[in-house]
Amino acid sequence: MTDTFVVIGGDAAGMSAASKAKRDDPDLEVDVFETGEWVSYGACGLPYYVKGEIQSLEALVSVTPEEFREERDIDLRTGHEVVGIDPDERTVTVERVADGTTLEQAYDHLLLATGAEAVVPSIEGTDLEGVYTLGSMSDGKELREYVARAREKESFQQPDRGPACRYLEDCAGRVAVVGGGYVGIEMAEALAANAFEVTLFQRGERPLTGFSEATSEAVADHLRERDVDVRLGTEVRELVAGEDSETVAAIVTADERVPVEMVLLGTGVRPRTALAEDAGIDIGPTGAIATDAYRETNVPDVYAAGDCAEATHTVTGEPVYAPLALTANRHGRAVGQTVAGTPSEGGTVAGTAAVKAFEVEAARTGILDHAEGREAGFDPVTETIDANSRAGYYPEGGTVTVTLTADRETGRLLGASLVSEYGEGAVHRSHAIVAALEESATVFDLENYDLAYAPPFNSTWDSVLVAAKVLAGNLR
Repeated sequence: MTDTFVVIGGDAAGMSAASKAKRDDPDLEVDVFETGEWVSYGACGLPYYVKGEIQSLEALVSVTPEEFREERDIDLRTGHEVVGIDPDERTVTVERVADGTTLEQAYDHLLLATGAEAVVPSIEGTDLEGVYTLGSMSDGKELREYVARAREKESFQQPDRGPACRYLEDCAGRVAVVGGGYVGIEMAEALAANAFEVTLFQRGERPLTGFSEATSEAVADHLRERDVDVRLGTEVRELVAGEDSETVAAIVTADERVPVEMVLLGTGVRPRTALAEDAGIDIGPTGAIATDAYRETNVPDVYAAGDCAEATHTVTGEPVYAPLALTANRHGRAVGQTVAGTPSEGGTVAGTAAVKAFEVEAARTGILDHAEGREAGFDPVTETIDANSRAGYYPEGGTVTVTLTADRETGRLLGASLVSEYGEGAVHRSHAIVAALEESATVFDLENYDLAYAPPFNSTWDSVLVAAKVLAGNLR
């Protein structure tokens, strides 16, 4: 009798698992239930769609629903929400969004790929018109439409200088971004590029708190250079409505009331776990669904992958929540292989990530925070260096700032953060460090890596090697 593999969620982890399982075992029945209308899309591209660099939402879709159904023989049902799991009977209850009718579907193997949802801070006014989050394709569509409406105002004039309009009489409007993480930084650029006057509020003392201080400062300084009003150490206490009592008109902090026409909440995401909890599936210490190395939960034949699930940290070996695209795709694919008969581990994660802010790029990986390192049993030591991005005599180039952290006793590399001008290689240079982390290499190993050299790309001693030499010298 043919086994049935049921997948809950139709984005990165879910569709990777469904596709791989069907490819490896064509006789397997694969059913996917997705609440929304979009599947297999690149949510990371949404800020660039809002900005206007990507012209259509469809461009963000990797594989269409029709292609999954017709070419991959996957029974994909959009507009269907799984509202219950019965592990004893091995069934899921599914509700059709359009009319509320329900059906029961049996499974032999089940994958929860329910993703994450945007965190909405517990302050007054987040339900007002003009307050947005960016966690889905529909969110991106609404924001793009808002940008278009603002730019169609009779008073709007595209400024001749730069992306900001703070000192111009006519602009698209004054908006706020709350949160200095990935989405906040990328949306500050997207909105400023569309001639909005942008104020970014960050509760902490620096943006991109998972990066090094040097990287955070470089990004904040560059945002200010591009006329984004960056306010650090500033907590938003309330969003206030205007005269119509329904539309946001101001942001209230401890010090002032700032008039705004729109607010983008970029205050992070949290895993969607309610369905799993109701079914008796364990939640781990991070708040996401707990799994073993094969992504299986405490309930036999029930797996979890993607932004709803925990992963294992490369450096510490401990559970970590890392809602990142590659992690979701990798772990989903591994589940598909396992279900098809080849048990496969999804691998560990180092929290590797990158971000662009106008003409600056930054990357991070591993452990940088000393308190986190000490909690994991290390004695962290950090060095930060500046080095040329290309050979000194080459007519182009800039500076790469590299922060490396290692264990004082063993020299084991723990993490890194890099920042440079856009196109000068901070992100690509981080890949060598990720490889070192995967192999538990020491900083002494890293300083002897045989990295490629040519004047248009780096100096003889690449900036990663320079940082490794300096930190290794400190430890000797």
